Amino acid sequence: MSEQPKAGQLTLVAPRRAKPQRHLADLTMAERRAAVVELGEKPFRADQLSRHYFARLTGSPEQMTDLPGDSRDRLVEQLMPSLLTSVREITCDDGMTRKTLWKLFDGSLVESVLMRYPDRVTMCVSSQAGCGMNCPFCATGQAGLTRNMSTAEIVEQVVAGARALARGDVPGGPGRISNIVFMGMGEPMANYKAVVGAVHRLVDPAPEGLGISARGVTVSTVGLVPAIEKLSREGLPVTLAVSLHAPDDELRDTLVPINTRWKVAEVLDAAWNYAAITKRRISIEYALIKDINDQEWRADLLGRLLKGKLVHVNLIPLNPTPGSKWTASRPEDERAFVRRLEFHGVPVTVRDTRGREIDGACGQLAAATPV
Repeated sequence: MSEQPKAGQLTLVAPRRAKPQRHLADLTMAERRAAVVELGEKPFRADQLSRHYFARLTGSPEQMTDLPGDSRDRLVEQLMPSLLTSVREITCDDGMTRKTLWKLFDGSLVESVLMRYPDRVTMCVSSQAGCGMNCPFCATGQAGLTRNMSTAEIVEQVVAGARALARGDVPGGPGRISNIVFMGMGEPMANYKAVVGAVHRLVDPAPEGLGISARGVTVSTVGLVPAIEKLSREGLPVTLAVSLHAPDDELRDTLVPINTRWKVAEVLDAAWNYAAITKRRISIEYALIKDINDQEWRADLLGRLLKGKLVHVNLIPLNPTPGSKWTASRPEDERAFVRRLEFHGVPVTVRDTRGREIDGACGQLAAATPV
């Protein structure tokens, strides 16, 4: 594991570590066909493998009866290796919320959370083992950054959830994942290439990918401006979520250390440009912290910054983490904050704290090993 960073210390470049084995989810369809040819097979075998993985959610060679027996095991071993090992699964909400602790090939630990609602199934996935952004109120950020995850390691979290739903393991009968949020461990924009690759595998139609609507995918960031600008040019109409947490630079420098690189105005300018290009509404994430950022004057300042923009504010009652001095706002302060934003005509909701009791809510993912 990484060392705990000093206050305000940023880690924008992940430590160099051994890479996981290549998986077909790391590759475009053209690259998959080239890979099976390297293994002495016909190019169409890549299409068959992809259909098993992305459309049928098949993981075992025995079920791939359309592949010749003498090459089936070798293709699966080389292009569909197991990348995640479940260490522990905890559920709450009568089994409708499930947090899984995964061990990666090198022992790194990450977490994902599946949340089933009456009208949708959302998966919160990790993009890094740990996080280098060092926000002081977030358990993941306090742990430091171990390494970037590969595209396939990110996708495998979703495929594992999709398999569990298809098997009927989640109460409510067989189902499908409709929404993906890159709000698990890590700063997605600091692992840009792998995350964009994962988004393609999630939204591309089968057999190239899982065929989830791009409008159901949300990529969050604390405000890496060059990466936001780059994402706006990708042609992927995913929702951008900006973890703002303070409308003024003085406070945000402390709460979100990346603000010492790119200030509030720069981050919001990049977000408005993203909205203009993609026609997608920006989600502003704002964790309400008692007596820190929940004052009415800050709500007014935030309202003035966001007024008239294609935006929605997602207020998050701060989720407690062990030993933290930070805590959630008083209910009356939360209500006053909402009223001030509504006064400015800014759409606002207070996020459901689903998963809080299993440390599966926002800011709580720390991938602790089981006792």
